[in-house]
Amino acid sequence: MSTPNKDIEKVEVRVKWDPSPHGAAANDLDIIAATYPADDPYGAPAYLVHFDSRSPDGTITLNRDSRTGQGFGFDEVMTIELNRLAERYGRVVVGVAIQQRDGHKTFGAIGSTAMEIAEGYTKLAENDFSDVAWATAAVVGEFTRDGSGPWGFRSAVRGYDGDPDTFAAAMGSRAAEG
Repeated sequence: MSTPNKDIEKVEVRVKWDPSPHGAAANDLDIIAATYPADDPYGAPAYLVHFDSRSPDGTITLNRDSRTGQGFGFDEVMTIELNRLAERYGRVVVGVAIQQRDGHKTFGAIGSTAMEIAEGYTKLAENDFSDVAWATAAVVGEFTRDGSGPWGFRSAVRGYDGDPDTFAAAMGSRAAEG
């Protein structure tokens, strides 16, 4: 799905899910953002932001990180300040991956998953991962710009089956757009 959203400055990516049943291994979902150079938007990411990290320039920050899904509201929250991102970057791809430490887990096996991307009070995207219930990770959207122009947004939930490290390396490639 494509949206007419242009000139986006600062967004929040939010994810929530139910904790695993008592006695079962914890469900741990992670937001991952990959930033790509303007001169190679489908090559290797310039850098990744995920659990326990932030962008080198402080424009992408993981504000809340949950390893269990316990709590009220959204369990993981990432802020992306596109208006502060250097002109050398032209694409930011955002995804969600399920940690696979305790066996193969898919979105369909985790209760009450939800994701939203918002700029202020305006929701740019929301999804519950039901269309990719078979997947262990998913791209949830991408931000692009030409030169120093305004940032645009494209909502696209694309499932992926693999571990979080492999997903992070492939999430912004043309092959992952399939």
